[in-house]
Amino acid sequence: MPEHMLPILLCVAGLVVGALVAGVIAFKAGVSHRKKTAEAAIGSAEAEAERIVSDAKNAAESKKKEMLLEAKDEIHRLRNESERELKERRNDVQRQERRIQQKEETLDRKIENYEKKEETLSKKQRDIEDRLNDVENLKKGQFEMLERISGFTAEQAKEYLLNNLAEELTHEKALKINEYEAQLKDEADQRARNLISHAIQRVAADQVTETTVSVVPLPNDEMKGRIIGREGRNIRAIETLTGVDLIIDDTPEAITLSGFDPVRREIARIALERLISDGRIHPARIEEMVEKARREVEANIKAEGERAVLETGLHGINPEVMRLLGRLHYRTSYGQNVLNHSMEVAFLSGIMASELGIDPVIARRAGLLHDIGKAIDHEVEGSHVEIGVDIARKYKESEAVVHAIQAHHGDVEASTVVACLVQAADAISAARPGARRENLENYIKRLEKLEELANEFDGVERSFAIQAGREIRIIVRPEVVNDDQMTLLARDIAKKIEANLDYPGQIKVHLIRENRAIDYAK
Repeated sequence: MPEHMLPILLCVAGLVVGALVAGVIAFKAGVSHRKKTAEAAIGSAEAEAERIVSDAKNAAESKKKEMLLEAKDEIHRLRNESERELKERRNDVQRQERRIQQKEETLDRKIENYEKKEETLSKKQRDIEDRLNDVENLKKGQFEMLERISGFTAEQAKEYLLNNLAEELTHEKALKINEYEAQLKDEADQRARNLISHAIQRVAADQVTETTVSVVPLPNDEMKGRIIGREGRNIRAIETLTGVDLIIDDTPEAITLSGFDPVRREIARIALERLISDGRIHPARIEEMVEKARREVEANIKAEGERAVLETGLHGINPEVMRLLGRLHYRTSYGQNVLNHSMEVAFLSGIMASELGIDPVIARRAGLLHDIGKAIDHEVEGSHVEIGVDIARKYKESEAVVHAIQAHHGDVEASTVVACLVQAADAISAARPGARRENLENYIKRLEKLEELANEFDGVERSFAIQAGREIRIIVRPEVVNDDQMTLLARDIAKKIEANLDYPGQIKVHLIRENRAIDYAK
């Protein structure tokens, strides 16, 4: 190292050492300054804390004094209010005491007056009792005098007067009852006549008499031989497939179909007319035509049922019920078409129901379905009424409709207005001129036989067969048959009718007993 660099290095070393020494001194001086500053800050914080505490104590003392003053003021105020209320209550109590005292004085005066009045009333009551005793003595003396004069005791006289009064009242009551009954009967008869005539005028249905035979025209008499066929095989095939008898006689250019089932007869008629038109008549062709005719009749049955429902304005009828209604188109009763009859009954029932303010829809429905059992009465055992009731219940008809079906021939007592209307409409429809037919001689003989059976019994004055022999009304002698014996007599007559007559359905035996008391005011 060169010598001239040594002083420089020494100077640099001295500076470094000096700097280090200066740094240490400065550091110690900074630490001392920060310590002094911190101690000063702590001292000022303690002084501030003491000041805050002192201020808080002063404020608390001041607040305490204020609250004590406010509490004293509130206590003073409450004391004043309580004293005022107490004073007011004292005044109220004093006023009430004065009122009570006045009321007590008033009550005392009233009690005195009541005591005076009671004393007066007691005196009057004693006077009245004395007078009543005098009257009773007088009355007793008069009764004794009357008993001596009349020869009756008081009880006997009372009984005599009551009996006379009862007889007079019974007579007057009988007169009034007869008067009211006659008036009601006249009014009811007149109203019923007006109602029925109005209904009949509005329903003008055509009557068609059905027969048990159908006539099929032939183009010529040679066709009869073709219909008969070789050894009668064609006619046998027709009769076997249709269940209808073919009558081929000397009637020119005509064949008669005989059968009591109108559906089968219609099927045979249609099939035979088509065979005649086609010209090919042999067993196979006959079978084909009969099947086509059967399908056509089934379709017609459906259409007739729908027509009946549509024309009567009814909705919601089961399709199976409509099919049964359609079958009634080929069903007859005493020659009357049952479907037309049912529709007429429906119209009549609806009109009469409207006039009476009853639901006409229910009445028309019951009228249309009242003979529904006749559609299958030849297939199911029982009367058409029972079958109709079962059908109606099966297809969820209302109880009003079921009851009307059940009661339309009197099998059960009619308990609704609708049932009575259906009965009346059924009788009106069946009673139309030309509506029904029966051999007149047989009809008359049957009615006469029915009346003769009833007239054979003791006590029967006369009898009348009505409703085409479905009911017999018997008038008995009231002096021979009493009310209790009427039930037994009706039963005996019914048993004799069952044993001696053949009849469809049932016959109603109706006994009538009448006592008449007639007198004249002179």
